Parts: sequence; structure tokens; C-alpha cells
Amino acid sequence: MTLLTFRTLRSLRVSGRGYLFLGTTLGVFLIGTSARADDDLVSRMEQEMSRLQAAQAHVQEEQRAINHDMAVLKEEIAKHHASGTSPSRSSSPHAEQIAAQPDHYGRVTTASVRRRGNKTPQPFEPSGSGHEMTAASGQEPVRGAQARRDRMSLSPTGRGLVDNDKGSELDVVGHRAEDVVVRFAENGVGPHPRETLGAQAAGAVGDHGVFHLGPVTLMLGGFVDTAAVLENRHVASDTFNYWQDMPYPNQPRYHTNNFDGGARYSRLSLLARGNIDSESTISGFFESDFGAGAVTTDPYESNSYSFRMRQAYLAYDDNKEGWHFLGGQAWSLLTPGRAGIVARQESLPETIEASMLAGQTWSRQWQVRIVKDFFHHRLWTGLSIENPATLYDTTGFSAANGAVSIPNGSTVTIGENGVGLTNDTTNFSNEIAPDVIGKVAYDPIWGHYEMEGILHFPHDRVTMGNTGHNNTAIGGGTGGSMILPLIPGKLELRMAGLAGWGINRYGSVLLPDATLKANGSPDPLFGVQAQAGVIAHPNPRIDVYGYFGTQRVGHSYFNDNGASYGYGNPGYSNAGCLQELSSLSCTANTRSVSEITIGGWWRFFKGKFGTVEAGTQLAYSRRQIWSGIGGDPHTSMSQIFFDFRYLPFQ
Repeated sequence: MTLLTFRTLRSLRVSGRGYLFLGTTLGVFLIGTSARADDDLVSRMEQEMSRLQAAQAHVQEEQRAINHDMAVLKEEIAKHHASGTSPSRSSSPHAEQIAAQPDHYGRVTTASVRRRGNKTPQPFEPSGSGHEMTAASGQEPVRGAQARRDRMSLSPTGRGLVDNDKGSELDVVGHRAEDVVVRFAENGVGPHPRETLGAQAAGAVGDHGVFHLGPVTLMLGGFVDTAAVLENRHVASDTFNYWQDMPYPNQPRYHTNNFDGGARYSRLSLLARGNIDSESTISGFFESDFGAGAVTTDPYESNSYSFRMRQAYLAYDDNKEGWHFLGGQAWSLLTPGRAGIVARQESLPETIEASMLAGQTWSRQWQVRIVKDFFHHRLWTGLSIENPATLYDTTGFSAANGAVSIPNGSTVTIGENGVGLTNDTTNFSNEIAPDVIGKVAYDPIWGHYEMEGILHFPHDRVTMGNTGHNNTAIGGGTGGSMILPLIPGKLELRMAGLAGWGINRYGSVLLPDATLKANGSPDPLFGVQAQAGVIAHPNPRIDVYGYFGTQRVGHSYFNDNGASYGYGNPGYSNAGCLQELSSLSCTANTRSVSEITIGGWWRFFKGKFGTVEAGTQLAYSRRQIWSGIGGDPHTSMSQIFFDFRYLPFQ
């Protein structure tokens, strides 16, 4: 009713101005011709002047009516505030309110409006990304700002991307309520803009593919991707960097360039969510691509890569009490985050390479996670038990199908090759307990900060003759991450790292977690991984980035009767690493891998049909090995990546 009153008053005010303009114009015209008019024309001019005076009186009457209605409206608002019966009031001081708004096609979109306590309404302000805008703290939903998401803009800078009501200070980019993140962080960092590569890698869904099945909302996400890489070494891993296979000059493929491209990382995701009540939701998320390679996969005919599961989990969120539960396959809790401890808000590099970045901490695996937030969603604590997997190195030992022979005549069983529906060429390690991971995240007014820790329990069995015994080692480590919004929405600095024993498989380089001691028990290897990056958003269309990452692993070894065992043993030979097709050995136990990279993305089409973007990336990687006979020569690789991506749901 209030909106109807405003529209009626506005219409009347415009009508009054129209009469005034018409009368004034006609009066000026008559005055200009009065010098040549006769007595009849003078009489007609006097009649027009009378009409003008009547129109002016009508405008004054309308103005008095407007003032009266404004006074009544202010009294109504004051009564609502005094009685506390505002229809937008919710039980949670941080509940997100959704204001329905008709767009220029007559459809209804929504704008996320945030309340905090009993503060008065404030104008809409950026959420920190520069790509989306949300409302500042306010008690009442703000109405009248019209969303223009379906307009297409071809401007390189993104200007005109959203056509807002420029006459209002309440300009806002509208978006569907179904795509609102569980909790926005008011930390200058905010949630991922959906279009950024970090959000796409984490599993962001769009707002163009939203369906309702009764009380359940289904949201589609994903993209069609076509990427390619040109590199000065031949590593047959496509756009996924497997740095440990980076060749030395003893291999002919060190001396050959390589071009490889494919669409295998095209992705499809689905989020299903239902509201239990105004403060709690239950959801399920599924995400997949074609990143797996079956035994029949080859580049000569159909390039038929296998459909694989990336993520599949259910989640329960109670925003009033601050409890959050997640179970299934998702990004590990060790993965750096961006806002609180919230699924699909992981802080991932914007790189094109599918392995992301050397030194990046991550894994996608089964887990059961419980999270509690405090102090109005500022402080978060989380505990997760996750699927364990110890990555062993057996250099120097004789090993087959998870059975390792050691010098004292014992056989150490560290795992078994897959059977049934698992990969029969991969060894699945013995594990006695899940990995236990804890994290604390803090979102103050400026920046996002995390601290984390992990416990891991490598486990094997040593058999001598017809008897044996089990061994369990204790590994673990600590780390953290931070995001500093140097220029909120425009420029941010990210840093993350992890260090400890037996936790190296959580890094992109996949360095070994453990080797074996002389008695056959697991020997966790020390490792450290770290990365830092600067990400800039010059405008809503363009993202540029630069990263440096490194991952390093320690060594542990022993000698027996002149033979060398373990990882990084100085008795191993590296003498043949620098001579092509040398008859000498090149053991080359990796000591560290470092990468420096720069790149950018340009969203050059955007509209109701979705988003089309292109990216390019330059990367330089360097591999160093543990010193042995013949020294510790290094090798390197340079790459340039290209990518085109169509996101129909964003």
C-alpha cells in the first residue's frame, strides 16, 4: 500500500509539472506574437493566462497533498519501530533478508539485504569483491532498486553490465536468494564473486539455472572448458602439472617442445537445498568433470576421458545457533578458506593449470566435519575426520603390490593394489585411523585469518618368517593462511603454508609422506609447502594474478652391507642425469619444486545467456633433487596456458 501511495504521488507530481510546462510554453508563444495581435488575440492571451494560473493552483494543491501523505507515512514507520512489529524482523540478528524486485522484463529477482541488530537502514555497499553488491546493515528491507541482470554488455571494462536506477542512492546488483552464501563475511574480503576462477574451482553455482521442486530448490553450476598448454618439455599430463615427472637432459623428451589441449575439465554441478525453517537449511552438492583417464583413454581417436566425482556431500547449517555439519567428499578442511569455514568458499588460485599451483595445500576426499561459529559469525572453529592415505617412497627397496622387502629379510606390507571397483594399478595404503584436522578461522573487519593442525597415523605390518607385528607412527603438522584486502574489491594479498611430518600429499606436488626404517616401521618425512599471490580486479570484467609457490621434503635413509635405502640417500647415483640416453643412473629423488606464474582472465561476453571468458597464463617451474653421486643438478620447465570457458549458469 505504501508503494502504491508513492507511485500515485509521483504520477500526480509529474502531471502537475506537465501542465505547468505546457502552460508556460504556450504563454511565451502568445507573448511573442502579441505585438502583432489585434484585440481578439489579446483576449485569447488573457484566457491562456487564466488557465496557467489555474494550473499553478492545481500544482500547489497537489504539493500540499504530498506533504500530508509524507507525514502520515513517517508516523506509520515510527509506530512500526516503536512496536517492533516490522514484518522483516527475524529471530537472528544476522538473518539475510530477501527483497523481491521486478526487473525490466517484468520478472522478479532478489537482492540480498543484511540486517544487524536494530541499526537503521543504510545504502547498499559492495560486498568486497567488486562484482556483486549487497546491502549494508539495516533493519528494513530496501525496496525499489531494480535489478538488470539480463542486460548484455560488450564493454571491455564491464560498464553497463548492470543497469541500475541512477537516480537512487540505493543502487544494487540483484541476485537470486537461492544463490546467497550461508554467511557473508564483513571482512573486506567477502565471498567469492561467482565469476572468478577461485569460486569456479571451489564449486560456485550460478543463478541462471534455478528450479523449484516443492520445498527443494535445485541450482545448476559448471561450465564448458577448452584449455591447452605449450611447454618446452614433454610431460604427458595435459594441463595438469605432474612436476615430479619433469625430465632431466638424460631423457630425449627434455629436448622436445609439447602442445596438448583438451576439454576434459569441463564441469557440471548441482546444489539441492531446502529450508527447514527461517534459520536452518539442509543441502546436498554434487560436482563432476572428465578429469579421470581410463585404461582405454588415448589421444589418437575419441579422447574419451572418464567421468569422475569431484565433490559429493550433504550439509546442515543452523545460522541461529551457529552449528554447521558436512559429510561426504569435499575440499579438505586444510584447504585455505575465504570466509569463515564455509563450503564452496575455499581460497583457490585463479590459474588455468588443473593442478593449480606448486605449494598449494588441498585435497578432495571423504570427511565428516563439524563447525561452530561465535561472536556474530566472526570466529569459527572446525573439526574434521578425513580419509587417510599415506604416500610411500620405496626407492632402494624391492617392492611389488604393496609388499616391500627390507635388508633383514622381513617383508613390510604397506598396502595393496586396488581390487573390485578400485584402480588395480594404484596401491591403497594400510590405514589404522582417519586423519584428524582442526581449524580456527577469524574474520575481523579487515582480512581473513586461519590456523590449522593435522594428525596422521602411517601404519604397516612387518612379517618375519611366519609371524609378524604391526607398526604405527604419528605424523602431523600445523599451518595457516590469510587474505589481506589491500584495496577492498580491487587488490588482495593471499598467503598460506603448512609444515610437518607425513603430510606432504596435501600439497599439489605430491611429494612422499613417508619411507621405511631399517626395522620396517613407517618413517614420516618432514615437509613444508607455502604459496603467496597478488590478485587484482581492475574492473568487473578483468582479473589478473601473480603467484609464487614452493613445496619441499626432507630425507631419511640408511645403508646396509654397502646398499643404499630410503629417500634422498647420498649414496644414490645422479651421475647420468645430464647426458642424453646415458648408461649411468639418474635416481633424482625430488627435494623441492617451485613455481612462479602470472596470468589473467577477461569476461568478454556477459548477459542473460551466461558468461564467456578467456584466460592465459605463463608459468616457470624448477625441480631440485637430493644430492647423490654426481651432485644435485636441477631441471626446469616453461609453459604457456590458454583457456576459453562458457558458464551458462552465471
